[in-house]
Amino acid sequence: MTDKPPTPARAGRLGPALRRAFRPVAEARGFARAMLWSGAVLTGLFVLMALFAPWLSPYRFDQYRANGTDFPQLAPPSALHLLGTNVQSTDVLAQVIWGARTELMVVALALVFALTIGVPLGLIAGYFGGIFDRIMVLVMDAMFAIPSLLLALVIAFLLGSSITSGIVVAACAITIVYVPQYFRVLRNHVTSVREEPYVEAARAIGAGPFTILGKYIFFNVIQTIPVLATLNAADAILTLTGLGFLGYGVQPSQGAEWGYDVSRAVGDAASGIWWTTLFPGLAIVLLVTGLTLLGEGLNETLNPVLRQRAATRLKMEDLE
Repeated sequence: MTDKPPTPARAGRLGPALRRAFRPVAEARGFARAMLWSGAVLTGLFVLMALFAPWLSPYRFDQYRANGTDFPQLAPPSALHLLGTNVQSTDVLAQVIWGARTELMVVALALVFALTIGVPLGLIAGYFGGIFDRIMVLVMDAMFAIPSLLLALVIAFLLGSSITSGIVVAACAITIVYVPQYFRVLRNHVTSVREEPYVEAARAIGAGPFTILGKYIFFNVIQTIPVLATLNAADAILTLTGLGFLGYGVQPSQGAEWGYDVSRAVGDAASGIWWTTLFPGLAIVLLVTGLTLLGEGLNETLNPVLRQRAATRLKMEDLE
């Protein structure tokens, strides 16, 4: 007789927890559902493009020759170069595909950094209050007063001489822009729930402040963060594009970046060379649109005030 290994209780609770988490998505209806899934498809296409860039791209992002022959400069779309070449004789299609990897890598790093800094600060300031809360609110409000692109430019300029990786520099510059948003959202939400009866009950049974924050408050105030992070990702793409356009983003020797590609191709449009600006610009528009639709769809799906549920038709015998 053989004994089967016991199934952990935690694994048994994982299935129902996941079903509860994804239930609002499954119940989404109407325009919210259309926004959610169209945004997810658009964003998913760029994620796949970024993950499989080495296999999808015909060339490296900085490759300007193959089989001992240099690529033609500013060549129009053809069978050899589907989207043409730019002034550096690099393939535009390769720039677009590898640029998706750069954009998403920078945005993912920036969001991780911003969440790591902004969420704990918002939780602590909102729960404890006092002088720390006042100082943090003053600092975050001062950062909000500065235009986001200008703030990112200053940080990128200051870090450019000390950090060699352009991806890390761009991610840190974008992080500074979004930390105040996560701080304010969490801080305001924690301030409103810290006197709720379930928090008072936790204090009455002897739970410490950080136990209350981690076990009773965190999961009740974190629901808005995924929506905010998705919308911030769309805005971060535009911020990164602005940095690249001005020459403070990822350097061309470190990776392809759509904003830098557009800045190099601005003069080409006046000469009738349209492909060097059209395709990187179209990639920016599509990715930002996908992330925006995904964020708005999540907002209308997860927000109980905006969420629409499927109508259930009741029969007369159900009421008896």
